[in-house]
Amino acid sequence: MTTKDCGSHGKYRRKMVRRIIACILIFNLILLITILLIWAILRPSKPTFILQDTTVYAFNASTPNFLTSSFQVTISSRNPNDRIGIYYDRLDIYATYMNQQITLRTALPPNYQGHKDITVWSPFIYGNMVPIAPYYSVNLVSQQADGPIFLVIKIDGRVRWKVGTFISGRYHLYVRCPASITFGSKSNGVIVGENAVKYQFVTRCSVSV
Repeated sequence: MTTKDCGSHGKYRRKMVRRIIACILIFNLILLITILLIWAILRPSKPTFILQDTTVYAFNASTPNFLTSSFQVTISSRNPNDRIGIYYDRLDIYATYMNQQITLRTALPPNYQGHKDITVWSPFIYGNMVPIAPYYSVNLVSQQADGPIFLVIKIDGRVRWKVGTFISGRYHLYVRCPASITFGSKSNGVIVGENAVKYQFVTRCSVSV
């Protein structure tokens, strides 16, 4: 075989490799454009969350700079989309006061939410002798004796969207639900046990994805 023949074979191989790479790139580009078009046509909407009620079993800020609390909250989520399902892969719920976390994180069970479906969770969230800032500790004691305490029930997690057989990557989900709890003689809760008080809210939560 001559040197000229070897050179021709080398050029042919390089040309074939370039053609294969070009075909792969074109295929990926077409696939990406198709997915984007489907996404734009369907226009997925983020789920809606509602805080329905909160049952307080314990809320003790009498020990300086520490808080012990126990709640059961009922939260519902609705998928507003007609043709898009939602996978809730991981959801953690907890309570905060003045942007400070006052309970441990409780994991909600992962699930799939179909078109227009509604999911309801009623988890317990609690914290035993959680350290809090001295200023917040003084505020909590006075507010618990005199009026409402403004808490925020938060959910952090990951979701995926399902369109037909296509499933998207994971997106961060942030849910913030305000809850105003009034203790003492001005309490607007309903006693449901020996030491439990239930507060009805039906409050729409803020949701960002």
